[in-house]
Amino acid sequence: MKKNNQSFMQGVMILMLSQFIIKIAGLLYKIYLTNRDGFGDTGNAIYSAGFQIYTLCLAMSSIGVPNVISQLISSKVAVGDNRGAYRIFKVAITIFGLIGFIGTSILFFYSEIIANKYLGIPEAEMTILALSPSVFIVAVSSVLKGYFNGREKISVTANSQSIEQILKTVITIIAVEIFAIISKKNTVAMVAGATIATTAATLFSFAYLYVFYIKNKREIWKDVITSTSKEKESIRKIIKGIFYIFFPMALSALLSAANKSIDAFTVVNTISQFMGTEEAKFQYGILTGKVEGLVVLPYSFNIAFAITLIPTISAAKAKGDMDKAMKRINFSLLATILISLPCMAVLFVFAEEILKLLFPNAYLGETMLKICSISIVFVAATQTIGGVLQGLKKVKEPVIAIGIGVITKLILNMVLLPIEKLNINGAIIATIISHIVTFCISIYYLKKYTNIKLNIIKFVIKPLIATIIMIGSSWYIYNNLELLGHKNVNLIFALLIGIILYVISIVYLKILSKEEVYMLPYGNKIYKTRKTKTLFK
Repeated sequence: MKKNNQSFMQGVMILMLSQFIIKIAGLLYKIYLTNRDGFGDTGNAIYSAGFQIYTLCLAMSSIGVPNVISQLISSKVAVGDNRGAYRIFKVAITIFGLIGFIGTSILFFYSEIIANKYLGIPEAEMTILALSPSVFIVAVSSVLKGYFNGREKISVTANSQSIEQILKTVITIIAVEIFAIISKKNTVAMVAGATIATTAATLFSFAYLYVFYIKNKREIWKDVITSTSKEKESIRKIIKGIFYIFFPMALSALLSAANKSIDAFTVVNTISQFMGTEEAKFQYGILTGKVEGLVVLPYSFNIAFAITLIPTISAAKAKGDMDKAMKRINFSLLATILISLPCMAVLFVFAEEILKLLFPNAYLGETMLKICSISIVFVAATQTIGGVLQGLKKVKEPVIAIGIGVITKLILNMVLLPIEKLNINGAIIATIISHIVTFCISIYYLKKYTNIKLNIIKFVIKPLIATIIMIGSSWYIYNNLELLGHKNVNLIFALLIGIILYVISIVYLKILSKEEVYMLPYGNKIYKTRKTKTLFK
């Protein structure tokens, strides 16, 4: 059990490290773009509007595909049917390659209509056009990622994602600088350069996956020919099995993308009626270019639990070993809360200071960031619960939860955005409420299908106490102990001390049980240390 727990957490930690690299690299190029003369918040608005349409196409062609394929593959591999797993992979790559090609064609040939008629931002046309090839590339890459995840080669997916984001950051900076020189700092041209970089990075990521697949073809084929199962599923049955899971997952991903895209279609068109189009684009750029980029950081790390839980639970279910799965579900939910809660508090309390640290030339957006941060815990918890439900093959339930959340978001956007006093904050409030609604429905389904019992003291009260200790100490240090003479340095120092006190608080409040400590990397060594052994249950 200990070895299996370590293996589970090893997968989680690999993905978390990958997400850390991805988000730091992504934050770097966001900081660069926002502070770059000629790009700024207006450029972010154009980029984000086009990117939301691209995300919608990905939702229909590839988002959720790694989870679908990993679930199907892990179920086969768990019972020794490697031949069936490989057959699923071959059928899937054909299906989603075709779907991705259709998505690419739609964006390529209808970019002008989408930008002008639906977004109301004509400048976004070049962004959509430049991103169009990525839809096909990402669709095929997603099948490869799902196949490797299902075979418990999580590091392959993590490496490909890291390569993509690092290259995206580097190529973006180079491309934007070249386009800035050629166009004499024309914002539309600079945005086009940034989006071309995205497509180039996805191509390199796919190349890494494909090369890894070719190098491991012998090992894969050896597993296939030594498969313990001789049963051969028909292509029709495989396609039916894939789409049985994919349609709900794709719809779930599509609805999640639609939740964000609602703002792309409504914010600028609505608030421009009382503040002008350029100012509306500027406000939208602040929200999408800076605020949302910071808010997604915590739950982008947390997604590692959702991704790892899907094949883990699916394999456990295939073997009839749900006790192990339940322990991992409990631990993952607890870890989600322990990660997201302090992140929410830091972004809420230090909103202005963080914006000035990261975006010294364009630090507006304090109120937006404060309000947006409230959603972090709900989104992160919903992610983890979604991974659990998908692993249990309860794929319709997340769709229902997200669908009701999207409807809530659309209605509230229509009601709140026209209120001039709320301005763009109306859209943010609508987003928060929609996420809370989705979370409540998701937690209902989790309890229904797992009979999980969440101790409110362990999962809520103690994490809140630890967070209050962390944020209170950080705030005091930042405002009263200016030891280093510079506000940015003091902020970093205060937060580091706060994090240390947060970890100490988790230990002394005995939030983690003995078995949960063992799930951590080097958990057995941590527990056996005499000084800490008495601190855990």
